[in-house]
Amino acid sequence: MALRELSSLEKYLGLKKPNKYSTRGEKKVPVLQNNNGPSLVGLVTIACHLVKEAKRPELLGSSADDRAVVQQWLEYTITKLQNCTKEDTKTILKDLSLYLRDKVYLAGSQITLADILMYYGIHAIIMDLTIQEKEQHVNVTRWFDHIQHYPGVRHHLPVVVVLRNRIYTSRHH
Repeated sequence: MALRELSSLEKYLGLKKPNKYSTRGEKKVPVLQNNNGPSLVGLVTIACHLVKEAKRPELLGSSADDRAVVQQWLEYTITKLQNCTKEDTKTILKDLSLYLRDKVYLAGSQITLADILMYYGIHAIIMDLTIQEKEQHVNVTRWFDHIQHYPGVRHHLPVVVVLRNRIYTSRHH
């Protein structure tokens, strides 16, 4: 899955020449075959490299605080989302929903690499939620829907339908 995410990230960043990737080990850790230096290993390491290559530093955060929060969420994505169990997903959704209660993005006031990789990481989880479960995690659902419609982010992933009229019945329209 990580190779697909990196490919989508390359497209989002507008990088013209696709990179060569392989995987390493049981967990299929992505490796970027770098022509002019050592290979880069790990989803976050490679993703940050691609952002710098595309000259899009704002995706790593526009202030020192934002950069720290982006790194925190990138770390969270790797440590919590990869190989998570059904029980883990409940905690992840609860954590995210609480955090996103008063935020549009994970870090700062614009989309960052943290939003993009988190979106890729939880897509399958959100896709499997029932309507009721999506309503239980309304902040995550709102954020997810915003990110999936952000220009250029979704690529290979199918759109997840999110119902917007939870409060009002059709007779009020």
